[in-house]
Amino acid sequence: MRILISNDDGVTAPGIAALHAALVDYAECAVIAPDQDKSGASSSLTLDRPLHPQTLANGFISLNGTPTDCVHLGLNGLLPQTPDMVVSGINLGANLGDDVLYSGTVAAALEGRFLGGTSLAFSLLSRQPDNLPTAAYIARRLVEAQSRLVLPPRTVLNVNIPNLPLEHIRGIQLTRLGHRARAAAPTKVVNPRGKEGYWIAVAGDAEDGGPGTDFHAVMQGYVSITPLQLDRTFNDAFEQLDGWLEGLL
Repeated sequence: MRILISNDDGVTAPGIAALHAALVDYAECAVIAPDQDKSGASSSLTLDRPLHPQTLANGFISLNGTPTDCVHLGLNGLLPQTPDMVVSGINLGANLGDDVLYSGTVAAALEGRFLGGTSLAFSLLSRQPDNLPTAAYIARRLVEAQSRLVLPPRTVLNVNIPNLPLEHIRGIQLTRLGHRARAAAPTKVVNPRGKEGYWIAVAGDAEDGGPGTDFHAVMQGYVSITPLQLDRTFNDAFEQLDGWLEGLL
């Protein structure tokens, strides 16, 4: 088993070190991650400049690009052998509901969707690393179990882990994505020279976070697993659109 590990917090982040440590005695692991924090990079690729991988003292590969760049290169020639699966994380911070649209953590896993093994994205619901051992243990258990998992092609599992010690985790729930309310307005700032700028606000609160959603599961102390696919086609809208388009051309 060959696993490619990436993230969006950066190659020196504690989460990716914890994930590597949890998996390195189970599989042949390669780490390729951004040289700096790329949270919110989504599935962006760097197309306007060359990418320069650098191997660090611990064997991790640092790349001056996005999480998707890292996985794209890892699957297309940077590594001597093609990985069997991609594992992303462990992100310090939730990737719930609409977060998956922006998340570099989830995007890195999605880039591995063409492989035979199911790709997984792991996120811990905290900006602090105190409960990374919990998340690392759960990641190891799920990666071990994926060998007996058969899912439709190009399915990715988005895993969110409560910020709790392992003994307080109540179990695992399969969930759908909830939804967030609209984020607050950006914060306007002015530098000492009078130049205006804006800080994008944090994500909105849960708007659709009832039972069955990823928000609800983690708030109840459960690990949330949401299966994702890249196809965002809204099939239920076809009937209305057929009527709307009739006679336009």
